[in-house]
Formats: sequence, structure tokens, C-alpha cells
Amino acid sequence: MELAAHGVTVVEIVRDSNGEWSYDRNSQYNRRYTATSPMTISGPAANHEWLQTSADATGQDIRGTLNNCAGGKTPWGTVVTAEENFHQYFANLGQLPDDEPRKAVHDRYGIPEEASERRWENFYDRFDVSKEPNEPFRHGWAVEIDPYDPQMTPIKRTTIGRFRHEAQTFVVAPSGQVAVYSGDDARFEYVYKFVTDGTFSSTDRTANMSLLDTGTLYVAKFNEDGTGEWMPLIFGEGPLTEANGFTSQGDVLIKTRLAGDALGATKMDRPEDIEPNPVNQKIYIALTNNTNREEADIDAANPRAENRYGHVIELTEDGDDHTATTFAWDIFLLCGNPEDESTFFAGFDKSMVSPIANPDNVAFDNAGNLWIATDGQPGTLEYTDALFAVPVEGENRGFVQQFFSSVNGSEVCGPEFTPDNTSLFLAIQHPGEGGTFDEPTTSWPGESGPPRPSVIAIRSNNGTPIGQTEVAAPATTEAAPATGDTTDTTDTTAPADGATGGDSAADAPSTLPTTGGAGNPAPWMIAAGAAAAAAGAFLRRRSKLANGAEAEDEAQDEAAPKA
Repeated sequence: MELAAHGVTVVEIVRDSNGEWSYDRNSQYNRRYTATSPMTISGPAANHEWLQTSADATGQDIRGTLNNCAGGKTPWGTVVTAEENFHQYFANLGQLPDDEPRKAVHDRYGIPEEASERRWENFYDRFDVSKEPNEPFRHGWAVEIDPYDPQMTPIKRTTIGRFRHEAQTFVVAPSGQVAVYSGDDARFEYVYKFVTDGTFSSTDRTANMSLLDTGTLYVAKFNEDGTGEWMPLIFGEGPLTEANGFTSQGDVLIKTRLAGDALGATKMDRPEDIEPNPVNQKIYIALTNNTNREEADIDAANPRAENRYGHVIELTEDGDDHTATTFAWDIFLLCGNPEDESTFFAGFDKSMVSPIANPDNVAFDNAGNLWIATDGQPGTLEYTDALFAVPVEGENRGFVQQFFSSVNGSEVCGPEFTPDNTSLFLAIQHPGEGGTFDEPTTSWPGESGPPRPSVIAIRSNNGTPIGQTEVAAPATTEAAPATGDTTDTTDTTAPADGATGGDSAADAPSTLPTTGGAGNPAPWMIAAGAAAAAAGAFLRRRSKLANGAEAEDEAQDEAAPKA
């Protein structure tokens, strides 16, 4: 039962003539991938001896996907889900001999010395590294799923590297090559970019399906002067040689973290979502926190010790080319309470911004505004987690405003706009965390019983793009309860000590278009590992300063922290 509860769900969602959303229970595309589902693996690490187990002598017949976090949509319409904290499923590293070479690699990835929290090793040998020392190497990858082909076996793409993936974001470079940005979500870990050898075809989806099998993985080094470089993780180059413990390109990818160590990459404050802005082409990196960073560990890209609140970096690829190997960067946000002197909001007047902490997932609307979902505010700001909007250009650059407040005990993740920006999807994980079945802190999205994670859709009442026009009434927040019942409640506030939900189930669905231009499907599926739901949303003005001249006099007084 527990193994079936971990993994990825694919569902088709539909919009009716009134613009309301629900999911199609009878869709041919609906399906579930779990910790036991058949998977395969491709790229340089496929067939590596460290991927072979007693149940799979080939190293290619993988079972399951673990701890799926966010994902990404490829230009050809597939979804790539991120295997994040896979280490926590395994146990008994301490029972391997100290001279066993796999032990040091497992230790670098955080495999527990003794029992795991879930104790799956008591029932399945594959989770006991003293019995199956290679099983952890089969996890920590980016897994490609075709939502339009239920018969496809998911593929773990080893070229993108092995670490605790938060997400993968895809962008087509001017050359036609595809760049993939990803962060290793742990303290003092790295920022990565993968660039395909081949180029994207707008007319040949079949050819695109193998793009992720060849290319170059890079790790980022942020220099003190505001420049940076993408250092290639290529076997035989620099320190990535047999003399330093690397035996092949597949070996480098299995040991991605150790390869980053060898190259001297910059150790970051938990790099999470990393996304290119489709309007200004800059890259925005969400770094959620690092309370373990000491004064001696501070560097220009991670400028605060005991960083409880996190920050956001703005990166500019040389020539706005996502295949470039050099870049410039700057601090965009130093999060926290604006009254804290260590905070910074891209030079905007701190007296006017919303408090924000622990940036996690990000998205962009069609105007190029940055939207930030948070994970951890109850423990830092003592507010529920939320969704924020912030312009990245013009006189309001850095004007952080809270748009949405979530359910008590939950985190906000996976913000996703429809192409016309009239709907915004959010997943809210673990609503009511900290409560029990007997004493739940919330029953959202129902009125009684335990809370249930879900996905919501937020729509503007007047059909205009969300967040870009003032409206007189709160936006509509809707969810599809698992029972199929319809409720209609509204709560536009969610204090840290509790929240109630506002959901409106859609009905009379008509299927959205499921094919995009030139042979590549439009990704209208939602793939969610631990999807969730939320309470109340409201629009705030985003494009004007309050009180005009008085605010204008103070707005740009701050100087940006220099790299």
C-alpha cells in the first residue's frame, strides 16, 4: 500500500463553456506510476555495473520512481518528473565495509547509516543497501513520461545527472538545442544545466523523443565579481579522470555530486526551481534556505549566514543564449520580513512589499512577471505559505505582493498558467500537516474528515489575465473534490493558526485541445506526485505604486548588494 502511494499520477483536465475546470474521470490518459511500476533507463549510465541488482542483471529494468517533486514540460509535450529525496527510502549503509567504494558515494548522497524512517527494508531487500548496494543508484534521476501515450514505459534520463532533483525546466536555445535547468535541493548543493547535442524539431516529435540521451551536463560556478561559468561534467576532462575515481561518462553521472565537488562548483543555499523568463530571457533561481551556513561560508551568491528566509538569483546567459558557458548574475531578492535590514527587493522600497520567505517553485506570466510559491513560511515568518507576484522590469521591479494564501499546514507548489493566463493552477501539498485523524487542523477541501491534497484552479472573474488588471471582487478558487460533490465557500485570508478552504467544482466539461502546433502536443495534462489544494485567493494591484509621488521618492533608494 505505501509503495503504491508514492509516485506520479497523470490525469486529464477539462474546461467547460463557463471556463470552469474539472478532471475527466474516464479519460484514456489517466494512470498511475508508483514505486513498483516498470521503468527503463537511458543515456551514458545505462547498463553501468552499479545499476545492476539481483533482480536485474541488465541494469535497465528499473522498478519504480521515488519521492517525485516538481517536474517540467519538454517542448515536444512530454513531462519530466524529478526524483528528489530518494535517499530516505534506503537503510543500513553502516553495514557496508569501509573499503567498499560504493559506501562513500552513498554517504555523499545521504543514505542512512541505520534504519530508514519508513522501514521498507524490513519487507523489501531492495531498500537495504547491505543486501542490494546498487539499488539507490537507480534513483535520483529525471524521469520522462509521455502523458499522451499510456503504453510508454517511463525513461530515466541519465544525461541530466543524478542528485535530489527539485524540477527540470526546458527552453529551446537560438541554435535549436534544448537547455535543461535543474537544482539539487539540499544545503550546500549545486545548480546544473544540461544542453542537448541535437536540435528540437517542430515537425518531428518522434525525433525529439531521443534528444535527452546525448549532450553535456554543466555545473555552475558563481564568481565573486558577478560573473560565472558553466563547467562541463565530462569524463576525462579536468579532474574527472580514473586517477580521481571516475571510470566513464556513466560513472560521472552516477556520481554527479562528487563530480561537482571535484570541479569546485559553488555550494548554494538549497537550489530549488530554476526557470528561464520567456520575456527577458534571464534565469531565476529560487534558493529556499540554509540555516547551516556559517559566517566563514558566506560568498557573493550566498551572502547571509544562517539563511532562514532564502533568496532569488537572477542569471543572464551571455548573449541570451541558453547554451552559453559563461554568464552574469546578481541578487534579485533577499527574502524575509521587509523590516529586517538584511532583506533586499531588487532595489524597491521595502516599506511597500509583502513579507516573503522560503521561495520554492516559480513561474512567469505572459508579461514576464515572476510568480513565487513558498515552502516554509510557518516556521520562519509565522505565516501560511503563499504565492507572490513580482515584476522583474520597470519602475516596479522588486515590488513583491502576496496574491494567494494557502491552507494551514500546507505548502504551495507547481504554479502553472494556461497560455492565455486566464487560469492559474496550484498544487498544495500536505494540507493540515501537524494534525492527526482524530484532531485534524483542517478538513480542507471538505467540511469534515481528514484534509486531502489536491490541485486548484484560480480564475479571474472578468476573463482577463490573472494579476494584470484590477478587479472589484476576489478571484474564484476552484477544486474538484474526490467525491465529485460541489461546494462553494470563500475565505480570502489564511492566518498561520488555521484556514478554511474555498473551492468550486466544475461541471459539464468539454475537452481542451490536446495537440499543439506542428506535431508536438500541448501539455494539458497535470502530472503530480503529491498534489495538493488551497484556500482562498485574492488579487492585489500589481502595476502602480500606492500614493504616487510620496512612494516614488523612496522607491529606488536602496542599492543592490554587489556581487
